[in-house]
Amino acid sequence: MLLPELEYIRPATVAEAIDALAAERNARVLAGGQTLLNALKLRIVHPAALVDVSRLEELRQVAEEPDGTLRLGAALTYDELAGNALVRERHAVTAAMTSRIVDRQVRARGTLGGNVCLGDPTSNFPPLLVALDARLVVQGPAGTREIAAEQFYLAPYMTALEPGELLTEVLLPPLADGEAVGYESLQVGIDSWALARASALVRVQSRDGNGSGTITAARVALGCGPVPVRQPAMEAALIGGPATRDAIAAAAKLAGEAFDPPADVHATAQYRTAMARVMARRAVISAATTKEA
Repeated sequence: MLLPELEYIRPATVAEAIDALAAERNARVLAGGQTLLNALKLRIVHPAALVDVSRLEELRQVAEEPDGTLRLGAALTYDELAGNALVRERHAVTAAMTSRIVDRQVRARGTLGGNVCLGDPTSNFPPLLVALDARLVVQGPAGTREIAAEQFYLAPYMTALEPGELLTEVLLPPLADGEAVGYESLQVGIDSWALARASALVRVQSRDGNGSGTITAARVALGCGPVPVRQPAMEAALIGGPATRDAIAAAAKLAGEAFDPPADVHATAQYRTAMARVMARRAVISAATTKEA
């Protein structure tokens, strides 16, 4: 099916992109276009204009702040993100997860910002960014502001972006000593949407000769509900306990707070919740037992 007739705008700078979005409130940002172009062809969305930010070098940079925070440009493709040396060194799980998104064609075109801003409950990045306590930098007519990833997702396909605002960067805090990240997902097929996702940031200290120790901090987020959600009961059960598989499995039984997944042809809501607990357990075990922790 052909695309509908609309205005195509290719700004030369981020400032021009924001001006274009402010001038035409019924405009959509075009980055990788992996979802948007299909939605246009199916007449699901009806924008008056597309603002193409995919070639803005301002949005395709990776930089490290003095405190170790990584600044990731929103227009970075999955391939660029997965192959970046800084990302691979500082946030290896983020790079590894990105390298497995769908297939080579999608990774060559899909972008970090597109994945983050779509607000799809099944998207890859939202639960990971919530677990990492990432911050999202947005710019608009009123200036620049930062939004915590945990506060960014309001409902399926709804985010905290205001009209005319553009996501420009994703900020990943540095991992502290003893911290590591786990990410797990259950998919129908290698190139399909996930039935459940979970990500965990865990700090393990006082390791003994067997490699175990005490969990002193934990952030666990589940994905594939309406929005990615933290799991405070599971986190509280983990903190202060041993970093052993049995202890983690016991804490994972508490996962599922505020997790309200849909039921569809692939799985019931109950099955998705059960699998989310399994993914949460695996994500924490992965983080707690990694050699970098």
